Amino acid sequence: MRINDTTPKQDGFHMPSELAEHKCTYLLWPERPDNWRNGAKPAQKAFRQVVEAIAKHEPVVLGVNQSQYSHVLGMNMKNVQVVEISNNDSWVRDTGATFVVNNNGDMRAIDWAFNGYGGLVNGIYFPWDLDDAIAAKMTAIENVDRYRLDDFVLEGGSIHSDGEGTILVTEETLLSEGRNPDKTKEEIEQILLEYLGAEKVLWVPKGIYMDEDTNGHVDNIVQFIAPGKVILAWEDNPEDPQHERSQMAYNYLMSETDAKGRHLEIVKLHVPNVVTITKEESEGIDSVEGTFPRNEGDRLPASYINYYNCNGAIILPLFNDPHDQAAVETLQQCFPDRVIETIPLAREILLGGGNIHCITQQVPKA
Repeated sequence: MRINDTTPKQDGFHMPSELAEHKCTYLLWPERPDNWRNGAKPAQKAFRQVVEAIAKHEPVVLGVNQSQYSHVLGMNMKNVQVVEISNNDSWVRDTGATFVVNNNGDMRAIDWAFNGYGGLVNGIYFPWDLDDAIAAKMTAIENVDRYRLDDFVLEGGSIHSDGEGTILVTEETLLSEGRNPDKTKEEIEQILLEYLGAEKVLWVPKGIYMDEDTNGHVDNIVQFIAPGKVILAWEDNPEDPQHERSQMAYNYLMSETDAKGRHLEIVKLHVPNVVTITKEESEGIDSVEGTFPRNEGDRLPASYINYYNCNGAIILPLFNDPHDQAAVETLQQCFPDRVIETIPLAREILLGGGNIHCITQQVPKA
């Protein structure tokens, strides 16, 4: 059922923390050759690593286009339900439903409008009609009611909740001209508070340097690791453009309190060394008008913050980088009761414009 005359906040629903227990995780299978190199085969290997890592800890629902259904079903992956979900690309964090819960154990979903990360102004692909229908299909599979916002564009990777009334976003994304140019910052904030059942929005200025696909999604630069505690992508080198962005985020977060009035504890997690697209990688991608290009030498927005929290585990991207081990150790210290599942092939996901958090969407256990 679609609900249009109330908001989740009015109905007593809120967005829980990703760290709360999940019912399952959704992913979408990659295939488009103008975004994933070599016919998406390397990306599919990386996605399978992610799927199987998560499936060790909770059920996975894997959506695939009809053309890939038999192929993926034949993989016979344990604890993975393969369903046909037509899609334009595989970023279910951004295109899928955002689930909200109430204190009675009920669940509903928010179906934001999606326009390819900026529509015809600064979007990264066209068309996006199949992606805009994904959230409704997820709510049908989960058999829950949904709130549909026809006139408000938002991607799930641009919001992060502590589960206790505080939402993290970036100004760079939410104030981008391709999303909701007819709304002020205050109007956008009010919509977030109403539909996420929250009390306060923290507006981090910018995301990761060169995160141009998403205009700087928050899930690539900062996440909550507990109420009142965040982990922040950090760059020590003042000559690197990421340093200024990390410092701006740090200064802002240090100056703010959360919805409960707590000052935030900040854990710094150093970003990988600069990752650029190789000639071979660039040549493996089909060049199509209207799709964001992947050119040799382009810097990619690599970050360890784009990990995923699932039941009992952290699914962490690795980049064959000197900072990999420190990332594992830091996250293990932050989550001593969780297994750190590493994804060595995460570079292939990064080449498509995001990483592990971007390709996953949790369904809370209601």
